[in-house]
Amino acid sequence: MTRKNVLIMGAAGRDFHNFNVFFRNNEDYNVVAFTATQIPNIDDRMYPAELAGKLYPKGIKIYEESDLVELIKRFDVHEVVFSYSDVPFNYVMTKASIVNAAGCSFRLLGGEETMVKSSKPVIAVLAVRTGCGKSQTSRKIVRLLTEAGKKVVAIRHPMPYGDLVKQKVQRFAELEDLKKHNCTIEEIEEYEPHIALGGVIYAGVDYEAILREAEKEADVILWDGGNNDMSFYKADVTFTVVDPHRPGHELTYYPGNTSLRMADAVVVNKIDSADGAAILEVINNSKKINPNAVIIEGASPLTVDNPGVIRGKRVLVVEDGPTLTHGDMKFGAGTVAAQKLGAKEIVDPRPFTVGSITDTFKKYPNIGVLLPAMGYGEDQMKDLEDTINNVDCDSVVIGTPIDLGRILKINKPSTRVMYELQEIGANTLETVLKAKGLL
Repeated sequence: MTRKNVLIMGAAGRDFHNFNVFFRNNEDYNVVAFTATQIPNIDDRMYPAELAGKLYPKGIKIYEESDLVELIKRFDVHEVVFSYSDVPFNYVMTKASIVNAAGCSFRLLGGEETMVKSSKPVIAVLAVRTGCGKSQTSRKIVRLLTEAGKKVVAIRHPMPYGDLVKQKVQRFAELEDLKKHNCTIEEIEEYEPHIALGGVIYAGVDYEAILREAEKEADVILWDGGNNDMSFYKADVTFTVVDPHRPGHELTYYPGNTSLRMADAVVVNKIDSADGAAILEVINNSKKINPNAVIIEGASPLTVDNPGVIRGKRVLVVEDGPTLTHGDMKFGAGTVAAQKLGAKEIVDPRPFTVGSITDTFKKYPNIGVLLPAMGYGEDQMKDLEDTINNVDCDSVVIGTPIDLGRILKINKPSTRVMYELQEIGANTLETVLKAKGLL
Protein backbone atom coordinates (compact mmCIF):
# COMPACT_ATOMS: atom_id res chain seq x y z
CA MET A 1 0.00 0.00 0.00
CA THR A 2 1.28 3.48 -0.86
CA ARG A 3 2.21 5.51 2.21
CA LYS A 4 0.42 8.85 2.61
CA ASN A 5 2.79 11.85 2.45
CA VAL A 6 2.44 14.03 5.55
CA LEU A 7 3.85 17.44 6.51
CA ILE A 8 3.82 18.45 10.20
CA MET A 9 3.46 22.15 11.05
CA GLY A 10 5.11 22.93 14.38
CA ALA A 11 7.31 25.04 16.64
CA ALA A 12 9.77 22.55 18.16
CA GLY A 13 7.59 20.78 20.70
CA ARG A 14 4.15 19.32 20.03
CA ASP A 15 5.22 18.59 16.43
CA PHE A 16 8.04 16.27 17.50
CA HIS A 17 5.79 14.58 20.08
CA ASN A 18 3.04 13.95 17.53
CA PHE A 19 5.62 12.47 15.18
CA ASN A 20 7.15 10.25 17.87
CA VAL A 21 3.92 8.75 19.21
CA PHE A 22 1.77 8.62 16.08
CA PHE A 23 3.90 8.67 12.92
CA ARG A 24 7.40 7.39 13.75
CA ASN A 25 6.67 3.67 13.36
CA ASN A 26 3.46 4.01 11.36
CA GLU A 27 3.89 2.44 7.93
CA ASP A 28 0.68 4.02 6.64
CA TYR A 29 2.35 7.45 6.57
CA ASN A 30 5.51 9.07 5.20
CA VAL A 31 6.43 12.31 6.99
CA VAL A 32 8.24 14.33 4.33
CA ALA A 33 8.92 17.55 6.28
CA PHE A 34 8.37 19.63 9.37
CA THR A 35 7.75 23.37 9.20
CA ALA A 36 8.71 25.73 12.04
CA THR A 37 7.27 28.99 13.35
CA GLN A 38 7.07 31.11 16.58
CA ILE A 39 10.61 30.21 17.73
CA PRO A 40 13.67 31.82 16.05
CA ASN A 41 16.52 29.84 14.48
CA ILE A 42 14.87 26.41 14.36
CA ASP A 43 14.10 26.25 10.63
CA ASP A 44 16.64 24.77 8.19
CA ARG A 45 17.45 22.02 10.69
CA MET A 46 16.91 18.28 10.77
CA TYR A 47 14.84 16.06 12.99
CA PRO A 48 17.73 13.62 13.36
CA ALA A 49 17.80 10.04 12.16
CA GLU A 50 18.79 8.92 15.66
CA LEU A 51 15.33 10.02 16.89
CA ALA A 52 13.28 9.53 13.71
CA GLY A 53 13.36 5.71 13.69
CA LYS A 54 13.91 3.00 11.11
CA LEU A 55 11.46 4.44 8.57
CA TYR A 56 13.50 7.66 8.33
CA PRO A 57 17.19 6.71 8.06
CA LYS A 58 18.13 10.18 6.79
CA GLY A 59 16.06 12.09 9.32
CA ILE A 60 13.45 14.70 8.38
CA LYS A 61 14.23 18.27 7.36
CA ILE A 62 12.66 21.27 9.13
CA TYR A 63 11.65 24.19 6.88
CA GLU A 64 10.32 27.69 7.47
CA GLU A 65 6.53 27.73 7.61
CA SER A 66 6.37 30.55 5.05
CA ASP A 67 7.35 27.91 2.45
CA LEU A 68 4.30 25.77 3.27
CA VAL A 69 2.47 25.93 -0.07
CA GLU A 70 5.62 25.33 -2.07
CA LEU A 71 6.51 22.36 0.15
CA ILE A 72 3.06 20.83 -0.33
CA LYS A 73 3.63 20.88 -4.08
CA ARG A 74 7.26 19.79 -3.95
CA PHE A 75 6.65 16.74 -1.79
CA ASP A 76 3.18 15.85 -3.11
CA VAL A 77 1.78 16.20 0.40
CA HIS A 78 -1.56 14.49 1.05
CA GLU A 79 -2.12 15.67 4.61
CA VAL A 80 -0.87 18.55 6.78
CA VAL A 81 -0.95 18.03 10.55
CA PHE A 82 -1.14 21.25 12.60
CA SER A 83 0.96 20.73 15.74
CA TYR A 84 1.53 23.88 17.77
CA SER A 85 -0.43 25.87 20.29
CA ASP A 86 -1.56 29.19 21.76
CA VAL A 87 -3.17 30.51 18.61
CA PRO A 88 -6.68 31.93 17.96
CA PHE A 89 -9.30 29.88 16.18
CA ASN A 90 -9.25 32.11 13.09
CA TYR A 91 -5.48 31.56 12.82
CA VAL A 92 -5.95 27.78 12.77
CA MET A 93 -8.72 27.97 10.19
CA THR A 94 -6.71 30.35 8.02
CA LYS A 95 -3.92 27.77 7.96
CA ALA A 96 -6.50 25.10 7.16
CA SER A 97 -7.81 27.18 4.27
CA ILE A 98 -4.29 27.68 2.89
CA VAL A 99 -3.65 23.94 3.09
CA ASN A 100 -7.00 22.97 1.57
CA ALA A 101 -6.55 25.47 -1.27
CA ALA A 102 -3.16 23.91 -1.97
CA GLY A 103 -4.97 20.62 -2.55
CA CYS A 104 -4.58 18.52 0.59
CA SER A 105 -6.24 17.68 3.90
CA PHE A 106 -5.71 19.49 7.20
CA ARG A 107 -5.63 17.53 10.46
CA LEU A 108 -5.60 18.09 14.21
CA LEU A 109 -4.56 15.01 16.19
CA GLY A 110 -6.67 14.33 19.27
CA GLY A 111 -5.69 13.67 22.85
CA GLU A 112 -6.31 9.92 22.81
CA GLU A 113 -4.10 9.56 19.73
CA THR A 114 -1.17 11.37 21.34
CA MET A 115 -1.30 10.74 25.10
CA VAL A 116 1.14 8.21 26.57
CA LYS A 117 -0.11 6.04 29.45
CA SER A 118 1.93 6.03 32.64
CA SER A 119 2.33 3.31 35.25
CA LYS A 120 2.16 6.04 37.93
CA PRO A 121 -0.61 8.53 38.76
CA VAL A 122 -0.45 11.61 36.54
CA ILE A 123 -1.60 15.14 37.41
CA ALA A 124 -1.80 17.49 34.43
CA VAL A 125 -1.65 21.27 34.79
CA LEU A 126 -2.80 23.07 31.64
CA ALA A 127 -3.82 26.63 30.75
CA VAL A 128 -6.00 28.32 28.16
CA ARG A 129 -3.23 30.81 27.25
CA THR A 130 0.43 31.41 27.91
CA GLY A 131 0.91 33.41 31.12
CA CYS A 132 -2.27 32.41 32.98
CA GLY A 133 -0.42 31.35 36.12
CA LYS A 134 0.09 27.69 35.46
CA SER A 135 3.59 27.59 36.96
CA GLN A 136 2.54 28.71 40.45
CA THR A 137 -0.32 26.20 40.27
CA SER A 138 2.18 23.44 39.51
CA ARG A 139 4.46 24.54 42.34
CA LYS A 140 1.58 24.51 44.83
CA ILE A 141 0.62 20.98 43.79
CA VAL A 142 4.23 19.82 44.22
CA ARG A 143 4.34 21.28 47.73
CA LEU A 144 1.06 19.63 48.73
CA LEU A 145 2.15 16.22 47.51
CA THR A 146 5.65 16.53 48.94
CA GLU A 147 4.27 17.46 52.35
CA ALA A 148 2.12 14.32 52.13
CA GLY A 149 5.29 12.26 51.75
CA LYS A 150 5.03 11.59 48.02
CA LYS A 151 7.95 11.84 45.59
CA VAL A 152 6.80 14.11 42.76
CA VAL A 153 8.63 14.27 39.46
CA ALA A 154 7.59 17.06 37.10
CA ILE A 155 7.76 16.73 33.33
CA ARG A 156 7.73 19.95 31.38
CA HIS A 157 6.32 20.63 27.92
CA PRO A 158 9.22 20.55 25.40
CA MET A 159 11.46 23.44 24.47
CA PRO A 160 14.19 21.67 22.45
CA TYR A 161 15.99 24.40 20.56
CA GLY A 162 19.51 22.93 20.62
CA ASP A 163 21.03 19.56 19.77
CA LEU A 164 17.96 17.34 19.57
CA VAL A 165 19.86 14.08 20.01
CA LYS A 166 21.50 15.33 23.22
CA GLN A 167 18.13 16.67 24.36
CA LYS A 168 16.26 13.37 23.91
CA VAL A 169 15.88 12.94 27.69
CA GLN A 170 16.95 15.72 30.08
CA ARG A 171 16.86 15.54 33.87
CA PHE A 172 17.21 18.63 36.06
CA ALA A 173 17.77 18.30 39.80
CA GLU A 174 20.47 20.93 40.48
CA LEU A 175 21.14 24.43 39.13
CA GLU A 176 24.32 23.08 37.57
CA ASP A 177 22.14 20.91 35.32
CA LEU A 178 20.83 24.09 33.66
CA LYS A 179 24.36 24.93 32.53
CA LYS A 180 25.12 21.34 31.55
CA HIS A 181 22.18 21.32 29.15
CA ASN A 182 22.87 24.85 27.80
CA CYS A 183 19.37 26.01 28.71
CA THR A 184 17.76 29.09 27.22
CA ILE A 185 16.13 31.73 29.41
CA GLU A 186 12.72 30.29 28.58
CA GLU A 187 13.83 26.85 29.73
CA ILE A 188 15.47 28.15 32.91
CA GLU A 189 12.27 30.04 33.79
CA GLU A 190 10.37 26.76 33.80
CA TYR A 191 12.95 24.39 35.31
CA GLU A 192 14.62 26.49 38.02
CA PRO A 193 11.54 26.97 40.24
CA HIS A 194 11.11 23.19 40.52
CA ILE A 195 14.79 22.76 41.36
CA ALA A 196 14.53 25.53 43.96
CA LEU A 197 11.77 23.52 45.68
CA GLY A 198 14.14 20.55 45.90
CA GLY A 199 12.35 18.72 43.13
CA VAL A 200 13.26 16.95 39.91
CA ILE A 201 12.01 17.98 36.48
CA TYR A 202 12.43 16.25 33.14
CA ALA A 203 12.10 17.62 29.62
CA GLY A 204 13.48 16.92 26.15
CA VAL A 205 12.26 15.48 22.87
CA ASP A 206 11.13 11.86 23.27
CA TYR A 207 8.35 12.03 25.83
CA GLU A 208 7.69 8.32 26.15
CA ALA A 209 11.38 7.73 26.92
CA ILE A 210 11.24 10.68 29.36
CA LEU A 211 8.20 9.23 31.11
CA ARG A 212 9.80 5.82 31.54
CA GLU A 213 12.84 7.42 33.20
CA ALA A 214 10.71 9.62 35.44
CA GLU A 215 8.59 6.66 36.55
CA LYS A 216 11.70 5.02 38.03
CA GLU A 217 11.92 7.67 40.76
CA ALA A 218 8.37 9.04 41.09
CA ASP A 219 5.31 8.26 43.16
CA VAL A 220 3.36 10.83 41.15
CA ILE A 221 4.05 12.42 37.74
CA LEU A 222 3.18 16.11 37.32
CA TRP A 223 2.68 17.22 33.72
CA ASP A 224 3.67 20.91 33.71
CA GLY A 225 2.16 21.97 30.40
CA GLY A 226 3.40 24.74 28.14
CA ASN A 227 1.51 27.38 26.17
CA ASN A 228 -2.09 26.13 26.17
CA ASP A 229 -1.28 22.66 24.93
CA MET A 230 -2.99 19.43 25.88
CA SER A 231 -1.17 16.97 28.10
CA PHE A 232 1.24 14.52 26.47
CA TYR A 233 0.17 11.96 29.10
CA LYS A 234 -3.14 10.37 30.08
CA ALA A 235 -3.99 12.19 33.30
CA ASP A 236 -5.79 10.98 36.41
CA VAL A 237 -6.73 14.58 37.20
CA THR A 238 -6.45 17.71 35.04
CA PHE A 239 -6.30 21.31 36.28
CA THR A 240 -6.74 24.04 33.64
CA VAL A 241 -5.88 27.64 34.50
CA VAL A 242 -7.90 30.53 33.01
CA ASP A 243 -7.04 34.23 33.05
CA PRO A 244 -9.60 36.99 33.78
CA HIS A 245 -7.15 39.53 32.36
CA ARG A 246 -7.99 38.01 28.96
CA PRO A 247 -11.69 37.18 29.27
CA GLY A 248 -13.12 35.34 26.29
CA HIS A 249 -9.80 33.84 25.23
CA GLU A 250 -10.82 30.59 26.91
CA LEU A 251 -13.48 30.28 24.17
CA THR A 252 -11.47 31.19 21.11
CA TYR A 253 -7.91 29.80 21.36
CA TYR A 254 -6.52 26.48 20.23
CA PRO A 255 -6.02 24.15 21.97
CA GLY A 256 -6.75 26.09 25.15
CA ASN A 257 -10.47 25.60 24.63
CA THR A 258 -9.80 21.86 24.36
CA SER A 259 -7.75 21.97 27.56
CA LEU A 260 -10.64 23.71 29.33
CA ARG A 261 -13.10 21.07 28.18
CA MET A 262 -10.80 18.32 29.50
CA ALA A 263 -10.44 19.87 32.97
CA ASP A 264 -11.55 18.22 36.20
CA ALA A 265 -10.95 21.58 37.90
CA VAL A 266 -10.67 25.10 36.49
CA VAL A 267 -8.36 27.50 38.32
CA VAL A 268 -9.50 31.12 37.88
CA ASN A 269 -6.27 32.92 38.71
CA LYS A 270 -5.36 36.58 39.38
CA ILE A 271 -8.71 37.55 40.90
CA ASP A 272 -6.81 39.97 43.15
CA SER A 273 -5.83 42.12 40.15
CA ALA A 274 -8.64 41.54 37.64
CA ASP A 275 -11.91 43.36 37.00
CA GLY A 276 -14.96 41.81 38.68
CA ALA A 277 -16.97 41.63 35.47
CA ALA A 278 -14.10 39.89 33.72
CA ILE A 279 -13.79 37.33 36.53
CA LEU A 280 -17.50 36.57 36.27
CA GLU A 281 -17.27 36.27 32.47
CA VAL A 282 -14.45 33.74 32.67
CA ILE A 283 -16.25 31.70 35.35
CA ASN A 284 -19.52 31.68 33.39
CA ASN A 285 -17.74 30.71 30.16
CA SER A 286 -15.93 27.88 31.94
CA LYS A 287 -19.15 26.56 33.47
CA LYS A 288 -20.94 26.78 30.14
CA ILE A 289 -18.50 24.58 28.23
CA ASN A 290 -17.44 22.35 31.14
CA PRO A 291 -20.30 22.27 33.66
CA ASN A 292 -18.84 19.32 35.59
CA ALA A 293 -15.52 20.99 36.42
CA VAL A 294 -14.80 22.26 39.94
CA ILE A 295 -14.13 26.02 39.96
CA ILE A 296 -11.16 27.13 42.10
CA GLU A 297 -10.68 30.86 42.57
CA GLY A 298 -7.16 32.03 43.21
CA ALA A 299 -5.01 35.11 43.66
CA SER A 300 -1.36 35.64 42.77
CA PRO A 301 -0.04 37.89 45.56
CA LEU A 302 3.29 39.52 44.77
CA THR A 303 6.44 39.79 46.84
CA VAL A 304 9.29 42.13 45.95
CA ASP A 305 12.75 41.55 47.38
CA ASN A 306 13.80 45.23 47.24
CA PRO A 307 10.88 47.70 47.01
CA GLY A 308 13.25 50.68 47.31
CA VAL A 309 14.50 49.97 43.79
CA ILE A 310 10.99 50.77 42.51
CA ARG A 311 9.50 53.55 44.64
CA GLY A 312 9.92 56.95 42.95
CA LYS A 313 12.27 55.53 40.30
CA ARG A 314 12.32 55.49 36.53
CA VAL A 315 12.20 51.74 35.99
CA LEU A 316 12.63 49.30 33.14
CA VAL A 317 10.15 46.43 33.52
CA VAL A 318 11.26 43.05 32.17
CA GLU A 319 8.47 40.50 31.84
CA ASP A 320 8.26 36.85 30.77
CA GLY A 321 8.97 36.71 27.03
CA PRO A 322 6.35 34.27 25.67
CA THR A 323 3.64 35.86 27.83
CA LEU A 324 4.14 39.20 26.05
CA THR A 325 4.79 37.84 22.56
CA HIS A 326 2.47 35.03 21.46
CA GLY A 327 0.64 35.24 24.81
CA ASP A 328 -0.63 38.75 23.92
CA MET A 329 -0.53 39.99 27.54
CA LYS A 330 -0.13 43.76 27.95
CA PHE A 331 1.43 43.52 31.42
CA GLY A 332 2.80 41.03 33.94
CA ALA A 333 3.91 40.78 37.55
CA GLY A 334 6.64 43.37 37.09
CA THR A 335 4.17 45.93 35.78
CA VAL A 336 1.76 45.33 38.67
CA ALA A 337 4.60 45.71 41.19
CA ALA A 338 5.85 48.92 39.54
CA GLN A 339 2.37 50.45 39.70
CA LYS A 340 1.58 49.32 43.24
CA LEU A 341 4.91 50.44 44.67
CA GLY A 342 4.86 53.88 43.06
CA ALA A 343 7.40 53.85 40.26
CA LYS A 344 7.87 57.33 38.84
CA GLU A 345 7.88 56.06 35.25
CA ILE A 346 8.04 52.82 33.27
CA VAL A 347 10.76 53.53 30.71
CA ASP A 348 10.21 52.54 27.08
CA PRO A 349 13.04 50.16 26.03
CA ARG A 350 12.40 50.39 22.29
CA PRO A 351 14.88 53.21 21.53
CA PHE A 352 17.63 51.13 23.18
CA THR A 353 17.10 47.65 21.74
CA VAL A 354 19.72 45.76 19.75
CA GLY A 355 19.80 42.79 17.38
CA SER A 356 17.16 40.12 17.88
CA ILE A 357 15.38 42.14 20.57
CA THR A 358 14.75 44.85 17.98
CA ASP A 359 13.40 42.14 15.68
CA THR A 360 11.08 40.88 18.45
CA PHE A 361 9.43 44.31 18.75
CA LYS A 362 9.00 44.43 14.97
CA LYS A 363 7.31 41.02 14.99
CA TYR A 364 5.16 41.85 18.05
CA PRO A 365 4.51 45.61 17.80
CA ASN A 366 1.82 45.58 20.50
CA ILE A 367 4.23 44.74 23.32
CA GLY A 368 4.50 48.42 24.21
CA VAL A 369 6.87 49.76 26.86
CA LEU A 370 7.72 46.42 28.48
CA LEU A 371 10.81 44.37 27.68
CA PRO A 372 10.20 40.66 26.97
CA ALA A 373 12.88 38.42 28.46
CA MET A 374 13.76 36.72 25.19
CA GLY A 375 16.63 34.28 25.39
CA TYR A 376 16.47 31.54 22.75
CA GLY A 377 20.22 30.88 22.70
CA GLU A 378 23.40 32.66 23.75
CA ASP A 379 23.25 35.35 21.04
CA GLN A 380 19.76 36.45 22.01
CA MET A 381 20.67 36.40 25.72
CA LYS A 382 23.53 38.76 24.91
CA ASP A 383 21.15 41.00 22.96
CA LEU A 384 18.82 41.06 25.97
CA GLU A 385 21.68 41.91 28.33
CA ASP A 386 22.92 44.72 26.05
CA THR A 387 19.40 46.12 25.68
CA ILE A 388 18.85 46.20 29.46
CA ASN A 389 22.18 47.89 29.99
CA ASN A 390 21.53 50.43 27.20
CA VAL A 391 18.21 51.64 28.64
CA ASP A 392 18.30 55.07 30.32
CA CYS A 393 16.61 54.22 33.63
CA ASP A 394 17.28 54.18 37.37
CA SER A 395 16.61 50.51 37.99
CA VAL A 396 15.25 47.26 36.58
CA VAL A 397 12.13 45.40 37.74
CA ILE A 398 12.40 41.69 36.89
CA GLY A 399 8.96 40.11 36.56
CA THR A 400 10.20 36.81 35.14
CA PRO A 401 10.00 33.55 37.13
CA ILE A 402 13.79 33.55 37.65
CA ASP A 403 16.46 36.00 38.74
CA LEU A 404 17.83 37.36 35.47
CA GLY A 405 20.60 38.97 37.49
CA ARG A 406 22.05 35.50 38.03
CA ILE A 407 22.24 34.88 34.28
CA LEU A 408 22.91 38.36 32.88
CA LYS A 409 25.32 41.08 33.98
CA ILE A 410 22.98 44.00 34.66
CA ASN A 411 24.64 47.37 35.21
CA LYS A 412 21.85 48.91 37.27
CA PRO A 413 20.11 48.15 40.56
CA SER A 414 17.43 45.50 40.08
CA THR A 415 14.74 43.72 42.04
CA ARG A 416 12.80 40.51 41.55
CA VAL A 417 9.04 40.22 41.67
CA MET A 418 7.79 36.80 42.78
CA TYR A 419 4.31 35.33 42.98
CA GLU A 420 2.57 32.23 44.27
CA LEU A 421 -0.96 30.83 44.05
CA GLN A 422 -3.32 31.59 46.94
CA GLU A 423 -6.68 29.83 46.68
CA ILE A 424 -9.75 31.66 47.95
CA GLY A 425 -12.86 29.79 49.04
CA ALA A 426 -13.77 26.19 49.85
CA ASN A 427 -12.59 24.66 46.57
CA THR A 428 -8.80 24.26 46.53
CA LEU A 429 -6.15 22.20 44.80
CA GLU A 430 -5.99 20.12 47.97
CA THR A 431 -9.71 19.33 48.05
CA VAL A 432 -9.65 18.22 44.42
CA LEU A 433 -6.56 16.04 44.92
CA LYS A 434 -8.15 14.42 47.98
CA ALA A 435 -11.38 13.77 46.08
CA LYS A 436 -9.35 12.02 43.35
CA GLY A 437 -7.49 9.91 45.92
CA LEU A 438 -4.11 11.50 45.25
CA LEU A 439 -3.67 12.98 48.73
